[in-house]
Amino acid sequence: MKKDEVKLIPFDVLEVVTEAKEIPEGVKLINAPAAWEKSEKGKDIVVAVLDTGCQIDHIDLKDRIIDGRNFTTDHNGDPDNYSDINGHGTHVAGTIAATENNQGVLGVAPQAKLLIVKVLAGKNGSGSYESIINGINYAVNWRGPNGEKARIISMSLGGPQDVPQLHEAVKNAVNNEILVVCAAGNGGDNKDTTDELSYPGSYQEVVEVGAVDLNKKPSSFSESNKNVDLVAPGEGIFSTYINGQYATLRGTSMATPHVSGGVALIVKQCENKNEFDRTLTEDEIYAQLIKRTTSLNFPKRSVGNGLLDLSKE
Repeated sequence: MKKDEVKLIPFDVLEVVTEAKEIPEGVKLINAPAAWEKSEKGKDIVVAVLDTGCQIDHIDLKDRIIDGRNFTTDHNGDPDNYSDINGHGTHVAGTIAATENNQGVLGVAPQAKLLIVKVLAGKNGSGSYESIINGINYAVNWRGPNGEKARIISMSLGGPQDVPQLHEAVKNAVNNEILVVCAAGNGGDNKDTTDELSYPGSYQEVVEVGAVDLNKKPSSFSESNKNVDLVAPGEGIFSTYINGQYATLRGTSMATPHVSGGVALIVKQCENKNEFDRTLTEDEIYAQLIKRTTSLNFPKRSVGNGLLDLSKE
């Protein structure tokens, strides 16, 4: 990998199908449906998805996308064309917020809004640190038609370099009360003796997400280090895919949007008039997230505080 390059955290496409009608197993495993009533399914909470873009006319996603921007050379660098030619970003977006329409799949927060920030290009999904930094800053400064702001930034990407400007962009987002959720990375060796570091996931300021399988066992590929905050399902993850399709993928990339969507539910529930009845700070959102974990009997370097469990309060 070039030093100035960030890539999709590698992922495996296990199956692609043309039809679906189900709540995916990963969404069930974190007990998202148990939180839907109190959280209004994350209604209108904006999640910025920094990835390969999104199939904007996918039947399960078209009603969830509020806006977007392209920071890559794809589509001749047209900033207004944030279409996905890889599939990864569309899959991530679906796990966060695939809509309720009696077909397809359901996301963790099926009433949340998606701000699509295309920062990775090409069929291989690579980009510069500059595009990631610009994408983060765009998400921080973005305002919707009714003054909406991004509350969560979701990044299923990483690189080996600790770039100071990237760290500054992350810190700026956090200082603007945005929770930044990042994949731990797929370079794990299933040993817990040394830190395995990818950036931005390893920055202390972000929520670093590792992966478990559907039996709640840490995935062998999931990187372990002292900054892992929690885990979510990352194997056998069924979601939306390009060309109007659906696919089963695996990777910490797939675990991350479970947490990003979960945070949208948490924010919506906590800020309603029956609870805090005010805007939560980033620290408070993080505290509410960690309250909703179930401990797992594995080293904390692998699983952090445990598995996301949205049935907890």
